[in-house]
Amino acid sequence: MKGRMAIIGDGDGALVFRAAGMDAYRADTAAEAKTLLKKIAGEYQVIFVTDLLAADMENEIAAYAREAYPIVLSVPSVRGGNGYGEKLLRKCSERALGMDILPRSKSK
Repeated sequence: MKGRMAIIGDGDGALVFRAAGMDAYRADTAAEAKTLLKKIAGEYQVIFVTDLLAADMENEIAAYAREAYPIVLSVPSVRGGNGYGEKLLRKCSERALGMDILPRSKSK
């Protein structure tokens, strides 16, 4: 499992990540993504989930946060994002450091 990364993404956009050496799994719905995450969790150290799917998988992602591996991270998809990944990163950094260290975008 050393250094293995994967992405679960909506549509064909996740396939772009194959160029970076990641295994890519397509899920068109959060339910499909949940099933995939459970199936592949033991095979990877880091699993990215596009935030359009991840927003509806908060409980599943939180369950993996209590374990050393896999690390499950939310990233924007090729079609754009919904801000869920940034929200999750901000929440985790606040929990770990006790304060918000991430800059806020001017549009928020």
